[in-house]
Amino acid sequence: MNDAGLDTQALLGGLPKRARGRPSAAADLVYREEVAAFCALIREIQSTMDFRVGSRAWCYILERHGVCKGDFDAAQRLINDCRKSGELPLDICAEDESRATTGEGQLDSPNIQDEVEGWITHLRDHAHESYTPISFWDDLDVYIEVAVEKLDLFNLFEPVCNELHTQITNLKGWSDLNRRGQMMSRFAKHEAQGRLCVLLVCIDHDPGGLHIAEKLRKNLEDLSGAVG
Repeated sequence: MNDAGLDTQALLGGLPKRARGRPSAAADLVYREEVAAFCALIREIQSTMDFRVGSRAWCYILERHGVCKGDFDAAQRLINDCRKSGELPLDICAEDESRATTGEGQLDSPNIQDEVEGWITHLRDHAHESYTPISFWDDLDVYIEVAVEKLDLFNLFEPVCNELHTQITNLKGWSDLNRRGQMMSRFAKHEAQGRLCVLLVCIDHDPGGLHIAEKLRKNLEDLSGAVG
């Protein structure tokens, strides 16, 4: 058992892998049992989490359960194969919002009575919850935004940011020019209103993440002429 109380026996021998060549029935049975234990471990870990992570992030989580970094690509493929086969739920991994489907095929209920009653219920029970007569930041002397390196961190922090009316941006490695420009425009507006602007950045503590942190200020400064 590890410090989270989860059984790692199935992974102590490494990631489930098929032997080269045509496996015997006995070898195939052993592999299927190892995959089943692998999937059971992922389900057990997910039951302790209140947010979803991507398939690559699962590799980092499984590292403490016996998956080495050299097997990350194979582990990611195995997770996705198990999602395709139904051995793991499709939604065991977070959706990539950058590839989200937009637009809506059906705009309203085909039953006008149901549509009207839905609007009445919304206005009576929920509309007041989103009513904000002033900006959350009007009486504050700071303005804060959050930026994260990837979708998994976005999913982790988004509920708290929503609760505190704080903008959060997924840099997705390196954010595009439009997102950076929009962020800088918001900062410029609040700075003009006398607020100290703070950008909280959460990245991986690895060479790639540290490189992003080091270059982020320059990436913003490069757009100062375009944004003003």
